[in-house]
Amino acid sequence: MATKKYRIGIDVGGTFTDAAMLDNDSFEIVAKLKIPTTHSHPDGVAFGIVTILKQILEETHVLPQDVAFIAHGTTQATNALLEGDVAKVGVIGMGTGIDAKNANKSTDIGNIELAKGKYLYSYHCFIDSKDLSNKVIDKAIDELLAKGAEVIVASEAYSVDDPTNEKRVIERALNKGVYATGGYEISQLYGLQMRTRTAVVNASLIPKMMETADMTEKAVKAAGIQSQLMIMRADGGVMSIAEVRKRPILTMLSGLAAGVAGALMYEKITDGIFFESGGTSTDISVIKDGKVMLKNAEVGGNKTYLKSLDVRTLGIAGGSMVMMDSNKHDVIDVGPRSAHIAGKEYEAFTDISNLRGGKVVYLVPTKGDTVEYAVIENPKGESYAYTLNGAANLLGYVPENDYAHGNMDSIKYAWGVLGEEVGKSAEEVARQVLNIALDKVLVIVKELIDDYGLESNLITLVGGGGSGSVVVPALGEREKMRSHVAKNAPFISTIGVGMAMVKETIEKSVIHPSKEDIKQIRYEAMEAIVKAGANEASVDISIEVDTQKNILRAVATGSTELRSKDMTQRELPDEKKKIIAAKAIAFDINDTSKIANTKRWTVFQGSKIRKSLFGLIKKKDSALAVVDREGVVRLKKNRAHLLQCSKNQIDESFPSFLEDNTIYSDANATIPNMYVFFNEKMLDLTGFQTEEQLETMMNSELELVKSEEQLIFVAYH
Repeated sequence: MATKKYRIGIDVGGTFTDAAMLDNDSFEIVAKLKIPTTHSHPDGVAFGIVTILKQILEETHVLPQDVAFIAHGTTQATNALLEGDVAKVGVIGMGTGIDAKNANKSTDIGNIELAKGKYLYSYHCFIDSKDLSNKVIDKAIDELLAKGAEVIVASEAYSVDDPTNEKRVIERALNKGVYATGGYEISQLYGLQMRTRTAVVNASLIPKMMETADMTEKAVKAAGIQSQLMIMRADGGVMSIAEVRKRPILTMLSGLAAGVAGALMYEKITDGIFFESGGTSTDISVIKDGKVMLKNAEVGGNKTYLKSLDVRTLGIAGGSMVMMDSNKHDVIDVGPRSAHIAGKEYEAFTDISNLRGGKVVYLVPTKGDTVEYAVIENPKGESYAYTLNGAANLLGYVPENDYAHGNMDSIKYAWGVLGEEVGKSAEEVARQVLNIALDKVLVIVKELIDDYGLESNLITLVGGGGSGSVVVPALGEREKMRSHVAKNAPFISTIGVGMAMVKETIEKSVIHPSKEDIKQIRYEAMEAIVKAGANEASVDISIEVDTQKNILRAVATGSTELRSKDMTQRELPDEKKKIIAAKAIAFDINDTSKIANTKRWTVFQGSKIRKSLFGLIKKKDSALAVVDREGVVRLKKNRAHLLQCSKNQIDESFPSFLEDNTIYSDANATIPNMYVFFNEKMLDLTGFQTEEQLETMMNSELELVKSEEQLIFVAYH
């Protein structure tokens, strides 16, 4: 009988370090822990990681050798940049001929302001590539070190095509015992200035991250855990600690990505907006077609080539206080100040005896604030904040067993006092407060729906974090949108770390990629992800083409171990899949039917006739849901079209299917977005502008597929 294996996720936050242990096969939570983050310890946050790891193993009696996966998310890189706790960087720029002048200018990054009065300092020298010699390189390194540089960056024009000279500079620096990195290691995209800037930010983080990486890796090994330690990336994946030593910038903003990774894998969200709410703020992000939405991160107001989660942060959360007009005795706003910032306890989490005899008092929470917020002050002069949490509890949105559930007697009493102050019932003023907060959140929700072309009737609002139930259920109810609070919401980030897949992205500047270009980037992505810690047999690679920016992209995902469980044991019967599909596309079960299937994939269609104008006008509504064998909806689209055929029938069937779904206008022909499902693969062919590009990519991906293999094509606009 095989030994049961476990996954451990550790999330290092600013206040607490959380850990969760999951069953490696079922992903059920075995244990979860929370301890204060150990910023002040001589070993820093690494000590907290070691401590919580030891505690969770002891509590569960799990043997170290039975840990199949261990990863941690960290805010260290982000905090280092916010606090200016970074190394000084020396940049050796290179170029020759007509490119030399521009290369000299583009590699001189200067100082980057990270926060008010805090800078990332960089020093620069330039070498004409034709004059490159060990003597010249050594002289440049010594000059930069003399100026104060602690890390060296080598950056040459067109190094993405040939990094030989960058590698040479790096080698000379390492020989001197100096940390060094090159622009080619960070990105293979053209754009020398942005590539150099990204490399400079990365280099500034190396010394501090190396120290923590070495310490945590040593601790994990000392604990007897044989699985290599993985670290959370900003794009929701994980990478090996060896890669962190070279590219610590990839961990920047990874704390935000962990929650979405949990929503994506643990909650199995296909299309949704995810809210991670704490006491002071809520991070709002998007999952579309089962993928997190990313953007280029900025440092000091400057764009970099770091791909990070597209997250919108709003100063609305469980602890948000109620802003008042003391002259009119009325509510005027909610937040951005929170009970935490004001140093006040929540009215929702105290005993009613602390509130009896209380009155509403107006206070300015922090020095420099000019607006007043309401608190309830008892006869002893002790005051408690009115919070959004209290309003949501009073109105019945927070379930009894929820992390954010408060003391209802205290809440009713406190809000009754506030109601008397403003001349309303407790419920009326709570509703007023909640609606103000929801209006703010809705602005961002609408922005995200527009930015990513989401279909409102197909998305789900998902609440995570300790205050996940404070905003999401009320917003869903008011806006008639589907919503739910994630299971184990307060630990969703930690779960996300524990469930995250190894991820690697390769991007290249390519105009009209050829079959050979696609093969080459696929090969490089496989090499990179295996190097990052993935088991080669578990790797899945998707190829994307950004035709607007002429970028060819390979996104590789995989796991550290090859999971051997028999997937067919988890296959749901079609009737259960149908129920799931109908719910996902918001159709009645009687209006939903199975229309295609092949191996892992089953497609259901919802269809109904909508009548208006006394039945004179009839309109057909339809939507498709593609469900995998375990009942996870992997794609759902309104008004989508389907073709099923074998590979050897493509030449006969596909051209007319593509033609039928292409929109023609006077200016051009707009081909549809398309997905192809076959074997275990979901192939993303969205975003192409020409039939030639789409077919080049499709033929490359299907090259090794057997001729009799059944394929399902889904097309939509």
